[in-house]
This record gives sequence, structure tokens and C-alpha cells, in this order.
Amino acid sequence: MDTPSRLMLFVDVVEHGSFAKAADLRNVDRSVVSKQISKLESDLGVRLLNRSTRSLSPTSVGLEMLKQGKTLRELMKQTSVLAENFHDEPRGLLRITSTTSFGRQYVHAAVAAFQRQYPDVEVELRLEDRRVDLIGEGYDLGIRIGTLQDSNLIARRLARIGLVIVASPEFLEHHGVPKRMEELAELPAITYAGANRNSNQVHYYNSDNEEQTMQMRSVFRTNEGETMIAAAKAGQGYAVVGRFMLGTEVACGTLVPILTDVQLTDYIGDAYIIYPHRDLPVRTRLFIETLQSMIGDPPVWERDIADCDCPHEIVARRKQNGD
Repeated sequence: MDTPSRLMLFVDVVEHGSFAKAADLRNVDRSVVSKQISKLESDLGVRLLNRSTRSLSPTSVGLEMLKQGKTLRELMKQTSVLAENFHDEPRGLLRITSTTSFGRQYVHAAVAAFQRQYPDVEVELRLEDRRVDLIGEGYDLGIRIGTLQDSNLIARRLARIGLVIVASPEFLEHHGVPKRMEELAELPAITYAGANRNSNQVHYYNSDNEEQTMQMRSVFRTNEGETMIAAAKAGQGYAVVGRFMLGTEVACGTLVPILTDVQLTDYIGDAYIIYPHRDLPVRTRLFIETLQSMIGDPPVWERDIADCDCPHEIVARRKQNGD
């Protein structure tokens, strides 16, 4: 490893706060990172880090080297973009981060379509629901849902994501199809319970356009969206989920949207594509176009919900068929 590479590794260490996290980012052993930073300090003849058993921090010289390292990282990024734009076909590595449920259902499908068209591009897709440091962890773009907080990132709106109430035909046949929110409140519900958010209420407008809150009778709670969908399909309760989370369930009839005439005031937020720079490599621009095309406007997940049969008709048809 040469001095410029060690300097950019030093940036990773400082930005992530430890040798171990920088090693995880680079997919190398912690001892390799520690050895390379020590070699950088030896080559420069200065101490860059104050080390203790519990933490590390840059020295005054280290802070100046940190600025140089960030400048070098940006220069290398721009150089790669410039070189790639001279190729006839996109190539290289495209690193993407996305929220888990959205990534599994839509981003991965876009990656597959993209690589069929541009086989010289390698793609690394990381699915996780934590807030990823796009620049510090070296991603080309990310997919986020909700309110954006990173003012130093470029954001492109992908789609609005609303909520929908769904239940299985078996659940509706057993409990009856609710016609009013007051009836829904008496039925067993599947709710989201995460580290930072619990969703056990439904906010909606009544016929007088007044905002109302309905407390859900939660019988099953989980912190994972796909598990909520699976539990609803199994008839454990109804669920209020993001519309994008419904794949073929509505089209196949395993889940039925209910009370669709009720205007829910809540929505998860907008889905955004975010990236660190306006001057994007060709491969990044083409992937964004692929993802946008596959999502569509209005988004693809809205079509099946709009075309769904009335839940009363579904239940009646099941009884008629003896299902």
C-alpha cells in the first residue's frame, strides 16, 4: 500500500472512530489497518492519532492530514468519473445502499435488469435500515425513505409512499369485512415495533374532514416489514403497511386492501435516491434511470391496489367456491 492509499485509510479510521470499523469497511483484518496507519506515521515522521484503550482521536497534525486525505479522496473520485465517461460502455463497481424491504423488492430487481444490459458493471448492494454515511463509507448512491436530513447530499425524489390497510381473505371471512374505522378498532392487528418507532395507532380523516386517531388492538408486533406481511397473509390480524411492501399479494388475492375509501393522514414518506455529487459516473446515471423506469409514475405498487376487487366480493366469491 502506498502513501496516498494509507492516507485515505487514515480518513476512514478517523471518520468511523476505530480501526475495527475501518477494517470492516475495507473487509480486511484490524491488524492490517493498524499496521498501515503506523507505517503512514513512520513515513511522514509525525504522530497522527492519540490512542487509548477505549478511543482514538487525531492529533493537531492528524487533523491537517485529514483535510489532505479528504481532498485526495475527492480528487480520486473525480478522476474515476472523468475516465469512465470516455468508455463506450459503463464499467467498474457501483456501490448501492438501500433500506431492507424496499431494496429486496425493487432495488435488487433494478440491479438485475441493469446488469443484463450492462454486464461490465459490478454491483455491490447493501441492505440495512440504519442511516448510512454515504460519503464516509464510499457508496455511489443510496435509497432512503422518509424525511431527509443530510444537507450535503443530492436527493432525487423517486416516489411518494402511502399506507394501506390489508387483511387476508380468510381473516375477513372469519371476522367480517369492516365498513367503518370503529369496527376495525375491535379486530386483532399486526403492528410495527422497532427501536425508534412503535406504530399502534391509525390517523385518518372522518366524513367531516376532521382528523381522528384509532388505537389498534395489537396482538402481534414485529420490527420487520416482511414479517408483518407474512403474519397478515397467515390471518393473524390486519396490518397497516407501506404500499410499496405489497408485491404480488394483492394481485394474487392473498391480501386484500380494506377501507380504501378512508383517507389516512399518515404516510411513510417519500422514497429518495441520494448521491454525494452532481457529476455522476455514467454507470450511476444509467442505474438511476433503470430504477426510475421500473418504479414508474405513478409507482408500480399503486396499480394492483387500484385494480383490486371489493373485499366483500372476494369473500362472497370464496364462499361460493367453497374455499
